[in-house]
Amino acid sequence: MSTTRYPATRRDWFQAARPHTWANAWAPVIVGTGAAAYDGASHHWGRALLALIVAWALIIGVNYANDYSDGIRGTDEDRTGPARLTGGGLAKPAHVKRAAFIAFGVAAVAGVALSLWSAWWFILVGAVAILGAWFYTGGKNPYGYRGLGEVAVFVFFGLVAVLGTQYTQSGSITWVGALAAVAIGSISASVNLANNIRDIPSDRDTGKITLAVRLGDTGSRRLFTMLSSVPFIVSLIYFFAWWPLMLGVVASPLVAPGNLAMRRGVAGRDLIPVIGSTGKAMLAWAVITAIAMFVGGYVR
Repeated sequence: MSTTRYPATRRDWFQAARPHTWANAWAPVIVGTGAAAYDGASHHWGRALLALIVAWALIIGVNYANDYSDGIRGTDEDRTGPARLTGGGLAKPAHVKRAAFIAFGVAAVAGVALSLWSAWWFILVGAVAILGAWFYTGGKNPYGYRGLGEVAVFVFFGLVAVLGTQYTQSGSITWVGALAAVAIGSISASVNLANNIRDIPSDRDTGKITLAVRLGDTGSRRLFTMLSSVPFIVSLIYFFAWWPLMLGVVASPLVAPGNLAMRRGVAGRDLIPVIGSTGKAMLAWAVITAIAMFVGGYVR
């Protein structure tokens, strides 16, 4: 019997869930609910709550899954970011894997309930989302090691999360909701990209070929700036729907520090605040835009 002791504390487990990424789960549900409200004030708080549980549990699950999969592959041994449970020897790998699947289980239960309450075929969408979360870094050929991580974030935490939230409440998808999905998907992908820009040296050395490794440092920083700017471009386009929807632009100063840091070539641990500030900008844009959508749904 192994006598190895694993010193992970509750705080270590909490940090391994990567709370600075949770905005990626909250923002799409918030703005998706706003889009449903804008579409004839047809939002539904119960379904919104279930959608939030699904998205939140999924992102916690994928964070634990990444911790486990990267850790057993040895790609976390020379990280510049926060310590990992598996790679840092803080927790038994099997326990980290179990935490990931518990989170996926919560997402599955909430997702089935939401599907039966709205559209049964969303069960299939949820199953694909869970598989996508696991195989990001799990399995024999993880797509996150092939430069597709940002694409997956755009699809699952942008298009699927926003439009799924809207559809399960209003029964339809609108162009206003679709633009919101593109906006959230883009800035959410930029958060993931910033994380991978930080890890370019260690990922390249361990054979983890992320999009940042493929594009290189300069190309990745340019793409970050483009992606993080999309929500505010969308806000301007919203002028053609109802001008108050443009108010999301007031959150644009929150992305400025991150973009400035990228242009200045900030690297390593100094990029961690960029990830946090971009997540805050995404959440602020979602909240402001959703409020305007709610008002529009009642007064237009």
